[in-house]
Amino acid sequence: MQNRTLAEFRDYVKDKKVAVLGAGISNRPLISWLYPLTGEIHVFDRLTSDDSVMRKTISNFEADGLELKWSLGPSYLDKLEGFDLIFRTPFMRPDLPPLVAERERGAIITSEIELFLQLCPAPVTAVTGSDGKTTTTTLISLILKQAGHKVYTGGNIGTPLLDRIEEIKSEDQVVVELSSFQLMDMQAKIHTAVVSNVSPNHLDYHLDFAEYCSAKKNIFRLQNEHDVLVLNAADEVSRIWAEEARSEVRFFNCEKHEAAHSWLDQQSLKIKTDGAGEDVVLVDRDKVLLPGRFNLDNIQAAVLATLDQADFAAMRQVATNFRGVPHRLEWIRQLDGADWFNSSIDTSPDRSIKTLEALREQGRELILIAGGKDKNSDYSKLGKVILESTRRIVLVGDNSPLIEAAVLAAADSAAQAQLDIRHCESYEEAVAVAREMSQPGDAVVLSPAGTSYDKFRHFEERGDLFRELVLAE
Repeated sequence: MQNRTLAEFRDYVKDKKVAVLGAGISNRPLISWLYPLTGEIHVFDRLTSDDSVMRKTISNFEADGLELKWSLGPSYLDKLEGFDLIFRTPFMRPDLPPLVAERERGAIITSEIELFLQLCPAPVTAVTGSDGKTTTTTLISLILKQAGHKVYTGGNIGTPLLDRIEEIKSEDQVVVELSSFQLMDMQAKIHTAVVSNVSPNHLDYHLDFAEYCSAKKNIFRLQNEHDVLVLNAADEVSRIWAEEARSEVRFFNCEKHEAAHSWLDQQSLKIKTDGAGEDVVLVDRDKVLLPGRFNLDNIQAAVLATLDQADFAAMRQVATNFRGVPHRLEWIRQLDGADWFNSSIDTSPDRSIKTLEALREQGRELILIAGGKDKNSDYSKLGKVILESTRRIVLVGDNSPLIEAAVLAAADSAAQAQLDIRHCESYEEAVAVAREMSQPGDAVVLSPAGTSYDKFRHFEERGDLFRELVLAE
């Protein structure tokens, strides 16, 4: 499948038996784009035909004239046999027995994003990492646009791109966010790869941390000496991946390196375009609108990724005007003198730690709203950071007992006596309780430290509800 042109793929797929596993957000445009090329697609999904979402999906396809075959319900993969080309949904493990059986029969197992990257005629910048992916992806896109490029942004950031492949030109720029799910079996060459940081995450999906890291490394495994890999010198896990790279490695949080690199001092973000170059002050730290040290890291990564396609003026313009991405320490409003923030993207303890530290850097008194679905995470460090950040905690979500236990374990008897921990059954109750607890000058932050799947379809739905409830107060 690698290195095909669009014309070659059209010729290849026209007589192939195609299966699409999952009719979710990323695969719906895939199905619509593929159907005219092959004329026959079999769609498999665990939802039943009685499900309202599935009924609407099927109805929409029928209205567009797509006559699809469907296998639905708990045993939906029983008929997965005899296909030439199978597109898996990102959340489906590639070593699932029905997929292994089909691969052994000769089927090609791929995904919407992998096919897009293999067919894409434009240079691709891809971003992965445990935290900061979406913000870094957005910053890179904005810098490239500011520099005058036509930019297509998608992938795990929420926008499938395959159905736009025909409009992308070789002189354009493509920026994608890639999750470990998407990278698990990825076989596509990335021109500029960015790894923001790596810490234990999604261990409810991956067998262990080693497998998670192995998936992340696929972002640069097919690179050569003409490509670029951007790594975080301050990240103990991913910085050593430079030893495995065949591409040019650029480090951020690094004061000395033979290639382009960047670092922070007390006043500014600095960059050298090569090891022998002059120090360049890119931007003063106090002119960056985004709160938190981790966002300065995101800016550094974006700058090094765009160094060959943008000038410093474009980088400075974005760094000093960007106000952030929804659900990522998103300021909602001031209510009763307290500032309310939505950080629904904080689906792991590590993300919540960074959010709490960013707000503490501002000297804020905090009220934390936390809780979500556990990912087999370690909450011990989070418990200590929560205790250092606040004594007022509102818990709502399946992993609430785990978070509370971590806080209590970190607290001595005197600290435990000062704790005000409230348990709530709903977000409506949590917002009302947090408002009651707040004082003028406080910061109230939703930072769940767990996924949204205990109560919601995705973290955006969780954050949207939280924002609506706060705005309605």
